[in-house]
Amino acid sequence: MRPTPANRRRSDPINPSRPCPTPDRNRSSVRQTLYPLLLLAALLPACSVVQTPRQNRGNRVDLDALKELVPGTSTRADVTSLIGSPTARATFDDNQWIYVSETVHTRIGRTPGVLRQDVTVLTFDDSGVLRNIKQLNQDDSQNVSVVSRATPSPGSEASFMQQLLGNVGRFSATPTGTSSNSVGQSGGNSSNTGL
Repeated sequence: MRPTPANRRRSDPINPSRPCPTPDRNRSSVRQTLYPLLLLAALLPACSVVQTPRQNRGNRVDLDALKELVPGTSTRADVTSLIGSPTARATFDDNQWIYVSETVHTRIGRTPGVLRQDVTVLTFDDSGVLRNIKQLNQDDSQNVSVVSRATPSPGSEASFMQQLLGNVGRFSATPTGTSSNSVGQSGGNSSNTGL
């Protein structure tokens, strides 16, 4: 074997055509790879590609069409032709039409986030003429506390006495090896006698 000069680098044992990496070369290659990745990771959330699409739900009322409705002269037929049928009607008052719309997007963990919420309430008199237009938004909403209770169904839980006496009468007093029906022992079965 020939001696190698001191200024010549050793070759990689896996790939002899490639020189062996030195610690300085490793650090510089890590920096060259790491800095662009960190910059990309910092800028990526600002891109619109990462954002989830917005979804419109409900019946959004066009404000230009709403301006054409005149309280006192417009009828239910006019309202239906201009802005469509309502999302809901009041529970106990058929003369109150409610149009609900909201714009939502998906947040972290697939939970929906409400960006905008609009409610338009139209009130009619008994003859079907529009009397009042009221517009509400998310600022007018009220938080509702939900009670997390469950209604117990009868028979789902056993009392202490039912648990204590629950197995009484379920088991027979006969030993496990014998049968309580011993018809074939005395020859009373006519199918076994060959008749």
